[in-house]
Amino acid sequence: MILYPCAHVGVLYDFKNNKQHILQGHTNSITCSCVSDDKRWLVTGDRGEDAMVIVWDTYSGTPIQTLFDLSPDGDGGVVAVALTPDARYLATLSSSRNQVLSIWDWTIDGESPICSAQLSPDYGVQDFICFNPEDFHFLITNSHSQVLFYHWEDTAIEYFAPPLTDEDFNKQVGNYSQSIFQSNSSRALTGTSIGNLVVWDNNKPLTKVVTTEQSADKKALKIIKLQERGINVLTTTDKYIVVGDMAGHVKFFDQTLKLIYWYQDFHLGPITSVSFSHVPEFIPAASEGTNYPGDATISAKKFVIKDFVVGTSIAIFGNVTADGTKVEVIHREHDAAIHALASHPKSPYLVIGSYSGLIQIWDYEKKKVMVSRTFERGLHIRCCSFDPKGEYLAVGFTNGTIRILDAITLNEEQSEPFRYSKDVITHLVFSHNSLYLAAADAEYALTVYKKQLDGNDPYDYLGRYRAHYKSINDVIFGVYLDTDIPRLMTLGEDRVLVEYDLESSVRDNLVVTSTDRIEQSGVPKCMAWYPPITKEHFIVTANDQFKFKLFNATTKMCRKTLLGPTFGSPVLRLSVLPTDDPATDKRYLAYHTEDKVGLVILPLDGNPHNSMSLVAHPSGVTNMTCSHDGRYIFTAGGSDSAVHMWEVNKNALEAQSKLGGEDLIPFYGLLEGGREGELFAELEDYFYYAQIRSQGVDSQEIRNVSVKIVLSEVPFVMRALGFYPTEQEIEDMLNEVKFSQYVETGQYVEEIDLGDLIKLYVNHRPAFGLSAEKVLEAFDILGIPTNNGNAVDRGDLLDMLQSKGEHMTENELAEYLCTLLGNNEEGGSSELHNIDPTVAGDLIDQNLPHHITADMFSQQILGFSMYNDYNMVQ
Repeated sequence: MILYPCAHVGVLYDFKNNKQHILQGHTNSITCSCVSDDKRWLVTGDRGEDAMVIVWDTYSGTPIQTLFDLSPDGDGGVVAVALTPDARYLATLSSSRNQVLSIWDWTIDGESPICSAQLSPDYGVQDFICFNPEDFHFLITNSHSQVLFYHWEDTAIEYFAPPLTDEDFNKQVGNYSQSIFQSNSSRALTGTSIGNLVVWDNNKPLTKVVTTEQSADKKALKIIKLQERGINVLTTTDKYIVVGDMAGHVKFFDQTLKLIYWYQDFHLGPITSVSFSHVPEFIPAASEGTNYPGDATISAKKFVIKDFVVGTSIAIFGNVTADGTKVEVIHREHDAAIHALASHPKSPYLVIGSYSGLIQIWDYEKKKVMVSRTFERGLHIRCCSFDPKGEYLAVGFTNGTIRILDAITLNEEQSEPFRYSKDVITHLVFSHNSLYLAAADAEYALTVYKKQLDGNDPYDYLGRYRAHYKSINDVIFGVYLDTDIPRLMTLGEDRVLVEYDLESSVRDNLVVTSTDRIEQSGVPKCMAWYPPITKEHFIVTANDQFKFKLFNATTKMCRKTLLGPTFGSPVLRLSVLPTDDPATDKRYLAYHTEDKVGLVILPLDGNPHNSMSLVAHPSGVTNMTCSHDGRYIFTAGGSDSAVHMWEVNKNALEAQSKLGGEDLIPFYGLLEGGREGELFAELEDYFYYAQIRSQGVDSQEIRNVSVKIVLSEVPFVMRALGFYPTEQEIEDMLNEVKFSQYVETGQYVEEIDLGDLIKLYVNHRPAFGLSAEKVLEAFDILGIPTNNGNAVDRGDLLDMLQSKGEHMTENELAEYLCTLLGNNEEGGSSELHNIDPTVAGDLIDQNLPHHITADMFSQQILGFSMYNDYNMVQ
C-alpha cells in the first residue's frame, strides 16, 4: 500500500488489489506528509486558510489527532513534517515568512507544541525535516540555501546555521535537497542539485578520533562529488545510505560512502521519493531459492534489501521487488495541468487529457486505464468531447489544432488535424445527431465542422465566425421545438447570447440567426438546456452575481431570476444530471464553482436548502462532467493534476431540503431576523401601504384590504426595502410575475401576494447586498487623486449619470438629487408630491460640492453608512 496526496485528499492505494481509501479532512491542498517507521501512523499537512496537520491511523484510515494554530503570526500551514522513529513526537515547519519549527507530543496534546523556534527569513524556506534516529532530540532541516541543526530538551530548543559558500572549499555547492544523520557518527549529510554531498560534523578542532557524541553546533567538513546528476532524495534503510537522482537512478552506499549497488534501468523519470516496506525483524540474508543480485564489492555478495517504491517527477510510481529486481509500474499519470474531461455517452469510460500531452480512457467502474496515448512534445491537451454515438473523440489543443480520434483506440480518424484556429481551443461540443462539431477558441471565434457522408475524413470544415468581442464562456447544441434540427448557441463574457443558423450555413459562411444581450450588469458564466419539467422551453444560465436565470428558448426573454448557490464563488459550469426516464424522474443540476462541486434540486426556486457543495479542488476546478447514467460527477483540478470522482447521493440532498422546511420557511430564513425580525415587519407594512397607494393616498372612500398588491407597486416596495433595481431589472421582475401562468392559462397575472413578493425580493436582490468596495472601485477608476481620496468632478458625475447606463432625463436627475439632498419632500414624485424642476439647478449648485469623493457620495448623497463602516475595518 502506498500513500499519495491528490489535491486536498490523501489516497491510501492498495496497488495489488487496485483499491483506494480516501483520507478526507483538509480544505487546502496537501503540501507534505510523513509516516512512522512501522507504517502505522501517517501525517498530512496543508497550507492556507484553516490549515491543519492530521495524524491518521493507516490500519483503519481514520484521523486520530488534528493540529491547528501552526504558526504564531496566523499565516497558517506547514511545508514539512517528520515523525520520530517511535512516532511519539512530531516536528512541523510552518509556511509563514518567519518560519517556525515546532515539536509536538501529539499523542498527549494537540493544542500546543512542546517547544518552538522561530527562524529568520534569511535562511530561505526550510522545506525538509529529519530526526536523528539514534537520538530524536536532534534534528536537521534545510532550504535550498541553508542547513540548520537543532537540539531540543523539554520546553527549550536551540539551533545553529553553519555557513557554507563556494569559496570555502573552492567548489560549487549547489542547491540543497535533503539531509540525513549518519549512523553511529556525529556527522550529517546533505545532497545538492549538482550531485555533491556535503558532510557536516561537530564544530570542534579536528582530531583523528571518530566520535559519536551529538551536537547541534556543526560545521561543513568537506564536499564530496558523489555523481554528475543532481541528488533529489537522500534517505537510509538498514545500514545503507540511499540516493535518488535526476537520472532516475537509485544508489546504495555504505556508511563510508562506498557504492554497494546501483539501480539504473527503471526508466521512470527523475526520482523524487523512495519509500521502503516495513518488514519486522528483517534479516538481510539471501535464503535458498531467491534471486537477489550481487553487490558491487569484489566478493559480489547477494544484495538483500527490503522492497521499495519510487515516485518520480513525471507522475510515475514504481514498485521494486528486490528479489529478482522486478519493477512494476503502479501508476503512470499526468504531470501537468488537467483541463480536458469527457464522459462516454453509453459506457463507463472517462477521458482525461492534460498539458503533458497524455490522454487516457479510464474504465471508472473497474478503476483501470483502458488505453492511453501521448502526443508529441508541445501538444498540450485543453479540451475533449465524445460524439453522442460514442464513435469519435474530438481533442482540442492549446495551439489551436483539433484532432478527431477513434473513441476506442485513440488512433487518428482525420487525415490531417484541423488548424483553423491560432489560439487555445476552449470548448468542443457535438450536436445530438453527431452531424456537427462546434469549437470555440481564445480568439473569441466559433468554428463549426460538418460530418461527411462520403469521403475518407469523418468531418470537414463548414465555417468560422467571431460574434463575440470577449471570451466565449459556453457553447451548447440543442434541437428546435418539434423537429430534429440541431440548434447552436454561444454565450460570451460580453453578456451576449448568439444563435447560429446551421441549416443556412455553407462552407466559409457561418450564418448568425440572432444576437441578444441577456445581462445588464452581471456576467453570464455558463448555460445549459433546462430539462422538460415545465411546459415552457428554457435555457438556464448562471452569472457572477450568484444568480440563475431562465430565458425563454424562443424569445430569449428573461422569465425568471433565482438565487443560486452562494458558496464562496459564482457557478462556472452547469450540467443536468442524466437519468433513465427524463419524463418522470426527478431532475438535478450539477455545478462547480471556483473550487467546489455541488448539486441543486430542480425545479429551481431559490431555496438555499435545495443546494449543496463540497470542496473539490482548493487550487481551482477547471472542468466537470457527469457519467452517462448520472451516478457520478468528475472534476479536474488543473494545476493539481488530479481528477476526482464523486458519487451522487440524491437522498442526502433531499433530506437536507426537507429539514430546511417547506413553502416560505426557507425564504423567511433569508430575511434579516427571519419571520419575527424587523425586516419582515417592515415588508408587511410596505405591502399594505402599497394597497393604500394603489387605491389613492388621499381617497376618502372605504379601503379594500386584500392579500395581493398590483404589480405596478412592486418597484416601490423593493426600493423601500433597500433594493434599488434598474429599469431592466424591474421589467424582468414584472415579466416574471406577469407571464408566470401564461402558458397554462393564457392569462396575464396582474397582482402578487405577500409570499410571492418575499420570494421575488429574495431572488432578485443582490446576493450579498450593496458592497462598499464597489463604490470605492468606481471612484478609483473614474476619479482623480485629491487629499481626501479619489474624487469625481461634479459636472462629470452629472454627465455620466445621464449618458451612461440606463437613460435618465435632466428633470429626473434633478428631482432625484434634490430629494436625496433633502430639498424635496420624502418620496418625491413617487409619493405624488409636486416637484419644481426650475429651482433644482440652484439647489444642486448650493448643496453638491464641485469634487465628490466616494465617502461623500455614499454618506451625504445616498445616506449609506456602509462605506464608513468599511473604512473603519480597513
